[in-house]
Amino acid sequence: MLTLLKSLSNFQLAILPLLLPCYLLLQMLGNPLLILQGWMTIKSDAESSPPPVGSQLLAYVVVGVLGYVVTNALIPNIQQYTLRKGISGKDLGKRGTPTADRDVPEALGIAPGTIFLVCLISCVVGYSHHHPAKLLDLNSALLSVCFMLFLGFTDDVLDWPWRYKLVLPSVASLPLLCCYAGSTSVVVPIPMRSWLMQQGEYTWLAKVLTFPQNDSAFMAPLIAVDPKADGALLDLGILYYVYMGMLAVFCTNAINIYAGINGLEVGQSFIIGCAVLIHNLIEMEHEGQQLRENHLFSAMIMLSFLGVTLALLRHNWFPATVFVGDTYCYFAGMTFAVVGILGHFSKTLLLFFIPQILNFLWSCPQLFKLAPCPRHRLPRFDPATGLMQPSTFPCKAADFKLLKRQPDDTECANMTLLNLCLQLLGPMSERDLCVTLLAFQILSCAVGFGIRYRVSQLFFDG
Repeated sequence: MLTLLKSLSNFQLAILPLLLPCYLLLQMLGNPLLILQGWMTIKSDAESSPPPVGSQLLAYVVVGVLGYVVTNALIPNIQQYTLRKGISGKDLGKRGTPTADRDVPEALGIAPGTIFLVCLISCVVGYSHHHPAKLLDLNSALLSVCFMLFLGFTDDVLDWPWRYKLVLPSVASLPLLCCYAGSTSVVVPIPMRSWLMQQGEYTWLAKVLTFPQNDSAFMAPLIAVDPKADGALLDLGILYYVYMGMLAVFCTNAINIYAGINGLEVGQSFIIGCAVLIHNLIEMEHEGQQLRENHLFSAMIMLSFLGVTLALLRHNWFPATVFVGDTYCYFAGMTFAVVGILGHFSKTLLLFFIPQILNFLWSCPQLFKLAPCPRHRLPRFDPATGLMQPSTFPCKAADFKLLKRQPDDTECANMTLLNLCLQLLGPMSERDLCVTLLAFQILSCAVGFGIRYRVSQLFFDG
């Protein structure tokens, strides 16, 4: 399978994640010509009744396509400005080649990010007219994404310390948390409900979680167990808001640290965006007006995001002519946090971040200074073979024996998913490594869908 994927052209690789969402979109649109004909017809009750979902989706598709066209045309112009101002870098994955000393424009995530905001503002005009209750969500989404786009660009220019990169996304998530009007309860898996309630009475665990039992003037319980639900619902209260704030921090930084080769940051974001759109389209088929509105809101954002991201991927794919920088990583991560929180499917969103979670967990010893952490942990390019090798950090012979191939080695591979892939599968070209990791991303999203729609039925009602 990997051999087949590596043999595909760049166009075929880009189209592959879009096949299923395009199929689902066509199923929902029906006959686009009839929708276009309806757009030309002025109805007297247009103000009182919103247009069909298919009509709204087609409008958002058109906006997304325009976003792709404009972003694709804008990037070559913006890269000249960044080069002129010295916002550029060297491709560390090309050391030892004739192109190693070529200046590559950096922070080009500002182009798709700006066009995305323009597309989203354009969608607001029609969406808020027919869904006025979601106008606050839209404005908070714009504010959060705009803040992270600004932070990412200033990080590319000023190189912020990591302590700011962890704190500022929390600040950017505050507009989302302030306007969040959903439930703060989580559904307890069926096998664990007896841990909280038995025969209509709280268990010792439920009493510990809901301490103090009686609200006092000094302290109220942070967690509540719904006695009417027989242990099925656990209200986390303010802790749920803490979780959502941490989700925003994770999404923005998870993409940023799972990077280092041409096309990986944008490619993984494109695949996650396709997975989110598929989930939205599936859920819009279910009953429930509120559920449909939430997922239509998310689909509107994702269609514009996919349009600008696909345009950027065309320029960032191997061999990259531009670097996306932290600008794009922060903008993409906050966009996912926005749809996950305001679309009310934050737990499902995490299922699409399996590679990013694995990369974070594998990187923890270096991120938290338990092991030496060099500034750049990207794989090392071998100019003699043209292949990528795992990069390493020096260590003592007695240290990190479990991570070494030979117990007496004095160096150890950097702990990232990229280097782990090279250790397991052997050296490969930069393009093949990126294709392999993106194939793993697609597989992980498929596993996420399996957990969401199959495995979850074993642990939750309905």
